[in-house]
Amino acid sequence: MTDMLQKALRIADEVLSPAASEVDRTGKIPDGHFARLAEDGFYGLIAPAEFGGAGVDFPVFLQVVETLASACLTTAFTWLQHHGVVMGLAMTQNAALREKYLDRAVRGQVRGGGAFSGVIPVPPRVRATRDGDGWRISGDVAFVSGWGIVDVLHVSAFHEESGDVVSGLIDARPGDGITEVHPLNLVAAQASNTVRLVFEDLWLADERVTTRANREEYLGGLAIGLRVDSSLALGLVHRAAAGLDAAGRADLAGEFRAEAADLRARFDAALGDPAAMPAMRAACSAMAVRACTTFVAAEGGRALLLTHDAQRLARESLFTMVVASRPEVRTALLGLLGTPGGAA
Repeated sequence: MTDMLQKALRIADEVLSPAASEVDRTGKIPDGHFARLAEDGFYGLIAPAEFGGAGVDFPVFLQVVETLASACLTTAFTWLQHHGVVMGLAMTQNAALREKYLDRAVRGQVRGGGAFSGVIPVPPRVRATRDGDGWRISGDVAFVSGWGIVDVLHVSAFHEESGDVVSGLIDARPGDGITEVHPLNLVAAQASNTVRLVFEDLWLADERVTTRANREEYLGGLAIGLRVDSSLALGLVHRAAAGLDAAGRADLAGEFRAEAADLRARFDAALGDPAAMPAMRAACSAMAVRACTTFVAAEGGRALLLTHDAQRLARESLFTMVVASRPEVRTALLGLLGTPGGAA
């Protein structure tokens, strides 16, 4: 077991899990959660060592995400958004931007979120127009998490003339082109502070641009996110299995653990086949729904109490079905959940 995974287990047991129900009830993540993650190096978890990060490999990163999500999905999900900023800065050709932000991002002194989903639909909902030594960005992003928690957003917009996606850092505050901020009331992970943002001629100077890439290449690069997001669902399966153990149903807990191990292995094998990944992503969330609702059934009536983990996990499993999803994932999920006896 790696040092970072051991640290993740300690944070999960000592900090996140004991507070998960309160986070859900109050709709607020204690800043101490993020402070502890920063103190133990988790904001630089995947940053290369040359930039001061832990530089863990991808399998360890996925294990850490699962571990944290099993303890508090809301905290894990909000923290997870930061890594798009870190990798954007680590890989950018904009050395001045990397010098300005990356060290502080790795330390958790600057926290980041993502606002990229507006370029995924056809036609894209967020567009960029060239203007002098920068870009004007307009459109809306339906789900942006961490508002009021993060300092910067990694925003992406489609430039129709070139077919490219332009990405860069903007300040996470209203005004200066962020004309509307609409808080969303979610069935789960309310404390992630998820909002809908509307941009109108938002200024993105060239000095804050991280990448410019062909849209097809850009979307292809997002495919790996399907595996990362599935770790949230697999974390819930882990927690539901522990609940089933405690409820005296070790048989069911063992079945879910075995199924999760098999699906995890098949998903990892599919990383070289982007076309197969949406179905794997859907299967992980479908399994989380089954595991968490099975936990509810095993606990009976007391599982309906708002203080009980089972009902919270069941709601969080719904969250994993749709967060950071894609049309192909939705189609696969409908096939699994809408067909009697559907299976991965």
